[in-house]
Amino acid sequence: MSEHLNAGSRFRDLHPGSDDANVEARPAFAKLRARGPWTLAFVLGGCLLANCATGAPGYDTWLAGNRADAKRSATRAGLFLSGGGGDVAAAWKWFVSCAGGGDIVVLRASGGDGYNDYVFTKIGGVDSVETIRFNDASAAHDPRVLEIVARAEGIFLAGGDQAKYITYWKGTPVAAAINAHLRAGKPLGGTSAGLAVLGEYAFSALEDTVTSGTALLDPFDRKITLERDFIAAPALAGAITDSHFMARQRLGRLIVFLARMVAETKDKPVRLLGLGIDEGTALCIEPDTTARVFTEKNGRVWLVIPSRPADVLAPGRPLSIRDVNLIGLGPESGVTLATLQVDRPAALSTLSVIDGKLSAHP
Repeated sequence: MSEHLNAGSRFRDLHPGSDDANVEARPAFAKLRARGPWTLAFVLGGCLLANCATGAPGYDTWLAGNRADAKRSATRAGLFLSGGGGDVAAAWKWFVSCAGGGDIVVLRASGGDGYNDYVFTKIGGVDSVETIRFNDASAAHDPRVLEIVARAEGIFLAGGDQAKYITYWKGTPVAAAINAHLRAGKPLGGTSAGLAVLGEYAFSALEDTVTSGTALLDPFDRKITLERDFIAAPALAGAITDSHFMARQRLGRLIVFLARMVAETKDKPVRLLGLGIDEGTALCIEPDTTARVFTEKNGRVWLVIPSRPADVLAPGRPLSIRDVNLIGLGPESGVTLATLQVDRPAALSTLSVIDGKLSAHP
């Protein structure tokens, strides 16, 4: 018999993808946590519950829905890129469709189980939602964690701190499982810090975050830590992503990241792309790399495309780079990422940075 579990808690005041969302207080019987393998504990009010096991305390899990594997086969390889600052219901429904209504697994390294209620109850149409919170790196090798990830129809990386995702997951069995999930033609998504690690390149924030002003004045500031080859999503080859884009004025730092990437690949014919996503906005990418924008806050998705190497790119010196193309995408726009063909752009601009100062801003 399949077990059906529902956290049954109230919705958060904050969206579950919020970096600063806290777990609401709720009755002890409504919160399901496990460290290590799950063990059946008792029956209460007709609802089967799982008790905490005594394994290594490397992670917590919460489940809403059917614990049994949905074994759905009708999945497609979509990518769900969310800019943070609030979730986008239409984009989530698209993601659930890509997952064939199967089992959604949320991975995070802070926060709690807010996505369980949001996706299982508000979005609906899924067999289950299971959240795994990694408390340290040991969980990336845990057999139970790997089993949950392997059977997911859709995987979503929550917000928080991308430095933890890099240090906990990169080069581990969890990273291998995420990439196997992609190769199997299943959808993957992320918001805020989760979005930050989806591209071939990533700002890892290993030395904390960096502002555009700091990055433009010194493109080699110690806070600019770039990673590569963590997650292998073919549609995001040569791409680096950034969230909360215009709200936190991140255009300047994304140009710096791209200038560094251009310098590192100057002897190779590589297409490099920055993807900045506004708050309350998402880009949903189909298997053929065509994509569309969904937004609940009149936001945009920004394509930042360098056309040449930087004129000045050196430690301790302000950046100078010319002819950076900026294309804004709205809900009426269309884009094919493989060719960078854009239909009905919402904004177009060509920017330059001279002595660390942007020449224009959209």
